[in-house]
Amino acid sequence: QVTLVESGGGLVQAGDSLRLSCAASGRSFNSYVMGWFRQAPGKEREFVAAISWSGGYRYYAESVKGRFTISRDNVKEPVYLQMNSLKAEDTAVYFCAAGSTDGSIAVLTHSYEYTYWGQGTQVTVSS
Repeated sequence: QVTLVESGGGLVQAGDSLRLSCAASGRSFNSYVMGWFRQAPGKEREFVAAISWSGGYRYYAESVKGRFTISRDNVKEPVYLQMNSLKAEDTAVYFCAAGSTDGSIAVLTHSYEYTYWGQGTQVTVSS
């Protein structure tokens, strides 16, 4: 069974930092694009960040650019999300996901392009 498990969420104050991790089991995701999405109460799931299989290309939503950093370590965990200068509007459940491409696209930014999903980890930022 293929699973992705997020960890690192929690309750923090505005301006604080958190680091989310995503662990994989059941298969290797070394050749997959990895992404982070989030979903706030009453809102649709939205793209946050994605990283190419090599780690050489990263793409961010405008709302998190300059504050969040996605990275990957294919030996230990498939993907991390370092979140700095957190804001109340960052409050959401954060999901990691894995998707494959044919190589012509470096990253994936739409949820339907991802095949595997974690269950999510709650991030709450108090203002």
